[in-house]
Amino acid sequence: MGVCSCGKTTISRELSKALDIPCYDADDFHSKDNIGKMKKCIPLEDSDRKPWLDLLSKKIKEWDDKGGAILACSALKESYRKILNKNNNVLFILLHGKKSLITERMLMREDHYMPVELLDSQFDILEIPEYAIKIPIDQSIEKIVLTIVNEIQNRS
Repeated sequence: MGVCSCGKTTISRELSKALDIPCYDADDFHSKDNIGKMKKCIPLEDSDRKPWLDLLSKKIKEWDDKGGAILACSALKESYRKILNKNNNVLFILLHGKKSLITERMLMREDHYMPVELLDSQFDILEIPEYAIKIPIDQSIEKIVLTIVNEIQNRS
């Protein structure tokens, strides 16, 4: 979890390989209306997110029944995480970093609907969960994945 361009998709894919479980990107489950709003630099409202979060919660249950999965998802508010974790056993991993680094990453991305103009709105609503594994993003992908794997093993 984390704001846009913090590395959720990249880290999820690598973690998926390390743990040998499937990986999904929550962005792939957004409605066309939500994507259209974001392309127009209109931040999503909670009412826009609710059907998306409900769908993701159902998917998490399906994936868990099949042995687990990794979901790259912003999950910025506690209320969102409650929906995602409804009847599920989710371990949240927060990827975090300085706004300047994340802005730099956003500007380097190609073919993504999330414009840099919406980054402030993401930081504005971010509620950092005390219970999450918190990982700084100013290190190598390999180091981040190894740290997460070790944290998961320590919690087992």
